[in-house]
Amino acid sequence: MSNLLVIRPRAESVEGQPILRPLPSAQCRSIGPFVFFDHMLETDYAAGKGVNIRQHPHIGLSTLTYLFEGELLHKDSLGSDQRVKAGDVSWMTAGSAIAHVERTPTDLQESGSRLHGLQVWLASPKDKEQGSGHYSHHPAATLPTSDNLGVNIRLIAGNGFCLQSPVPVLSPTLYALIQMQAATTLSVPTEHIERGLYVLDGEVLLNDQAVEPHSLVILPEGEEMSLYAESESQLVLFGGDPLDGPRRMNWNFVASDPALIDQARARWAAGDWPRVPGESERIELP
Repeated sequence: MSNLLVIRPRAESVEGQPILRPLPSAQCRSIGPFVFFDHMLETDYAAGKGVNIRQHPHIGLSTLTYLFEGELLHKDSLGSDQRVKAGDVSWMTAGSAIAHVERTPTDLQESGSRLHGLQVWLASPKDKEQGSGHYSHHPAATLPTSDNLGVNIRLIAGNGFCLQSPVPVLSPTLYALIQMQAATTLSVPTEHIERGLYVLDGEVLLNDQAVEPHSLVILPEGEEMSLYAESESQLVLFGGDPLDGPRRMNWNFVASDPALIDQARARWAAGDWPRVPGESERIELP
């Protein structure tokens, strides 16, 4: 695939949860508003174990969590306390300062559980990156879908394929889960300027060129592409309008002005930050 930029993700671990992270990379810092893309790999947790991402801060971005398997408990400094199930969208806009916690619910910790999903960060537009924080939960049944000729599309956020998600994105966005039966095809439209395609599983051809699972392909601007599934496959298509200027990312902070990150680091270190009700443990600055 010499004419397309293909990114192989790096393997990392977040508080013990194995992930693949194709974005950001040295080859590509953002796709539309997306500045961070984590694929939480299928993980079985024995009884007494689970995810426990302690209290930590964010600025200048929105986090979006989408699970294929398992459940997570989301709590934040706005007072949100939400159990997120597979197929739901958990959407949190940080604004100038927010803190949150993500963990396996207590009952699933006791019984053991399995987790598989995606978490992405979308940089806020400059005029909203220092605004108020916000959280919303969108059950699976509220997300629009289309099913045609063996291709199922679920619009997780934004708009595309004549679908519109209820998630309150801050700029033109595309985030779609595509499930293709074997021997089916799909034309990838050019309705968004920047587009990336991440293959979760299966064997697919993009314009007759094979794409390996766990690869991120940057699609050329303005070019309609053709997908063909050689086997049952699952993919994510995401992107949107280009960012309104470069972004600096440092730990959990995203900003157009480096001074905002310096201020956020100093505030978190000093304990001058909104707290998640009922939580005392926190992740310290690296």
